[in-house]
Amino acid sequence: MSEENVERGPLRPSAVAGTWYPAEPDRLAAAVDRHLAAVPDGTSPPRPPRAIIAPHAGLVYSGPIAAHAYHTVRDVPYDLAVLVGPSHYVGFDGVSIWPRGAFATPFGPVAIDPVAADRVAAGSSLIRAMPEAHAREHALELQLPFLRRLLPETPIVPLVIGRQVRATIVELADALVATLADQRVLLVASTDLSHFFNRERAQSLDQRVVDHVERFDADGLLEEMERYPAGEFGRYVACGGGAAVAVMYAACGLGASRARVLRRGDSSEVSGDVTCVVGYLAAVME
Repeated sequence: MSEENVERGPLRPSAVAGTWYPAEPDRLAAAVDRHLAAVPDGTSPPRPPRAIIAPHAGLVYSGPIAAHAYHTVRDVPYDLAVLVGPSHYVGFDGVSIWPRGAFATPFGPVAIDPVAADRVAAGSSLIRAMPEAHAREHALELQLPFLRRLLPETPIVPLVIGRQVRATIVELADALVATLADQRVLLVASTDLSHFFNRERAQSLDQRVVDHVERFDADGLLEEMERYPAGEFGRYVACGGGAAVAVMYAACGLGASRARVLRRGDSSEVSGDVTCVVGYLAAVME
């Protein structure tokens, strides 16, 4: 979206361009396109996805996985993309929205849809503007190179979940269903899976998430998260597990009837280190 079409409002600067992904547009485009080109044919669903799950590590690590999710939405005429991710740096209750302006990327600004943002925020008292929750956060930013490359005219509503507790997750999902039913919306859940186990242990833990997603079982995934203390489920299950659950609930409420895991993997596929890995998942709900 061109800069003249961005409503006046705060520009959220890139926090990790130049470190987690290339800051130069040409280099970033080449990297994104390379990952997309490696996705096998035949992965696109028969109808436009209602939601995807994609990882948010450095592009070199998680890009090959994320590309499988984004390949399914190429050129789909969505009115809006709603991004939901965890807060890695700021602890708070509820959900932080960035309601105006745009997010900066090497490809240009990604505009916020202020009308949709206001509607979503009005859907729950838990959703409020809290810029500090977005300032350093990479979970949503890592989705933007793919979104800007494939859906360049689609505005966004960015949402960061603070403490990922059941009440917040469910209320967020309810707000999304109540406020977005009349739009062609893509829901994006940003999450990595288990963190810093050896590859064998990580694959065992990640399989539990895969199974719940494949069954479109948001209840089961939430219960899996709740098996661990609040400070530990991000390591054993998924750092953005609450985002995935909220998006699964919302996708179901907005008409999705099934989910498919498109690709899973981990950081060792790039680093070669199988002693300490981070797991990744790409999935689609349609």
